[in-house]
Amino acid sequence: MIQVGIVGSGFIGPAHIEALRRLGFVEVVALCDASLEQAQAKAQQLNIPHAYADVDALLAHPGLQVVHNCTPNFLHASVNRQILRAGKHVFSEKPLCMTPEEARELEQMAREAGVVHGVSFVYRQFAMVQQAASMMRAGQAGRLFSTYGGYHQDWMLLENDFNWRVDAEQGGVSRAVADIGSHWCDTVQFVTGRRIVEVMADLAIVWPTRKASLTARSSFSGPQDGAQYRDVPVTTEDAGSVLFRFDDGSKGCFSVSQVSAGRKNRLHFDINASACSLAWDQETPQQLWIGHRDRPNQLLSDDPGLLNRDVAGQAHFPGGHNEGWPDAFKNMMGNFYQAVQSGEMPAAGERRFASFIDGANVMYIIDAIVKSHQQRCWVSVEQ
Repeated sequence: MIQVGIVGSGFIGPAHIEALRRLGFVEVVALCDASLEQAQAKAQQLNIPHAYADVDALLAHPGLQVVHNCTPNFLHASVNRQILRAGKHVFSEKPLCMTPEEARELEQMAREAGVVHGVSFVYRQFAMVQQAASMMRAGQAGRLFSTYGGYHQDWMLLENDFNWRVDAEQGGVSRAVADIGSHWCDTVQFVTGRRIVEVMADLAIVWPTRKASLTARSSFSGPQDGAQYRDVPVTTEDAGSVLFRFDDGSKGCFSVSQVSAGRKNRLHFDINASACSLAWDQETPQQLWIGHRDRPNQLLSDDPGLLNRDVAGQAHFPGGHNEGWPDAFKNMMGNFYQAVQSGEMPAAGERRFASFIDGANVMYIIDAIVKSHQQRCWVSVEQ
């Protein structure tokens, strides 16, 4: 059994733990949180034998091989540094860090540490996203023309919707783009095999002041009856639109929004190429739409027997059996831990998960988007 520690037990930490336990050869042996009392309570709830209030103490746990960084954004860089310096394999929540300077540093540290390093870009792990990427690699879709889509949610729709992500000091100078736009950029770069190299962005804040509850609320929680609030100025975007150019000259655009009523978690893309178009929507994840000019369109399901051979293993049940976000999360962990078992990072062309290199690339895209909005012009993405 591979021995794993988790740093952070908020919304995403238990999702990591659940996926790891489904693998069957990974054991979560230790949990670290902001206070020992909090860590012990969460460890007991999740049936984890050891609890710590200090990252260095967790890193010293006997036999620990891998550490997952599930902390809030502002702690990502510092905790990732600690894990790398300790020589442990590391899996980080996204974004990788808060600034492009931190991204460059972490990318270099990861290369030099000689450990397996991953970032939690989960949407590339859906079977039908893998199928779309396989079709692009095999030339089945033809030459890439353009890419469109977006990522829309409604959990920040109301004036009194608030959590730590709104605070730029904790979440970063970008919110909607960094939080969900980062997923879209990683997904379409993975599917197309191209890199976003230039952007033109227009971002929007719909609530310049939000009402923060005086009592703590967890992410994605519902309204509170009789709650008292304080006014908090907002500097991070709720929504935005981005034009972009790929490194092969093809172009596209996408939108992000956390204030789209009724959209719970809709990441979607439409890829137009010379032989066909490919479209996917995370809210109907088991279908890949294949558009044709000269014959009826297709709606491909995630039956393993119908998928390209190189991705059929990413669908785990016969056709018609529902698979979704938790299963993509399991795919991501399975691919990462295959590398951990081998003891080394796979070559770029063989890697089936996002690395710190990919995480840094997305940080450079976010930085360019913020600069483009501020400067009102096209901005090149750092390479």
